[in-house]
Amino acid sequence: MARRKGEPVHGWLVLDKPHGMTSTRALAAARRMLNANKAGHAGTLDPLATGVLPLAFGEATKTVPYLVEARKTYRFTVRWGAETTTDDAEGPVTRTSEQRLSQGEIVRALPQFIGEVMQTPPAFSAIKVDGERAYDLAREGEDVVLEPRLAHIHRIELVETPDSEQAVFEMVCGKGTYVRAFARDLGRSLGCLGHVKALTRLAVGPFTLKAAISLETLEESATSGAAKRLLKPLATALDDIPALAVTDQEAAQLRLGQAILARGRVSPREEAVSEGDAFAALPVFCRSRGGDPVAIAAFERGELRPTRVFNFSTRG
Repeated sequence: MARRKGEPVHGWLVLDKPHGMTSTRALAAARRMLNANKAGHAGTLDPLATGVLPLAFGEATKTVPYLVEARKTYRFTVRWGAETTTDDAEGPVTRTSEQRLSQGEIVRALPQFIGEVMQTPPAFSAIKVDGERAYDLAREGEDVVLEPRLAHIHRIELVETPDSEQAVFEMVCGKGTYVRAFARDLGRSLGCLGHVKALTRLAVGPFTLKAAISLETLEESATSGAAKRLLKPLATALDDIPALAVTDQEAAQLRLGQAILARGRVSPREEAVSEGDAFAALPVFCRSRGGDPVAIAAFERGELRPTRVFNFSTRG
């Protein structure tokens, strides 16, 4: 078996993705600077977007699915008067409108987009169609038709209107919500058409823009040998998951993929879960008495069964 290039590096890096760079390129650059042998990211940002791009390294990649489910906060600017093929400023204009709006008209239109809403994703998106990415098909000139999907928008507010041509919004939303689709649909509902001019992701779960670092800062730290100090612990992505301290013996069992007894060890609600009710799949973050990550486990018939086990090997 070929050895994976790089060293075992474990933890999360909160990157402030620069404008014009794909998430994949940003990840590759950070991975190279850290000389990490395994890496992934939680939630793609479009090339024209900036802001929080959480990067996972080593064993932290096993926690990516839990962060992907976290709420995200965006601040973005919508330009009125035109729709584009990509629903942002990158694509060519497909149709225009001379209509412009007052702040009151915009605000009154927002409630219809709050809560569970059906969205048709942009044709230029990473959704797969017959095994191919929609954006690849769209770039080849194919007519991409995507089915509407359920999206969750928890909050949307108008921040400011710098002029009659644009408006700045802030949105808190769940997994699978497209800001570009919101801009397109809001413009259509108001009759003025619109697309995203600029977008910054302010937060993904516990990771915020305030704590994010630039690639330039990472490179400077890598040059001085201090890059790994910028990493946040694996457990940071699991803040919303109940934690349970286990003994050394239980930790050894979990790391071998074996279940441990849950009875008498958990809260009343979790005891009910262990009896097989509707919350039986509730994940639990198991850690050693010293705080080291051991596993993520799920309740099953009075036991905690590991679903993901953490192994902090020092070998590549």
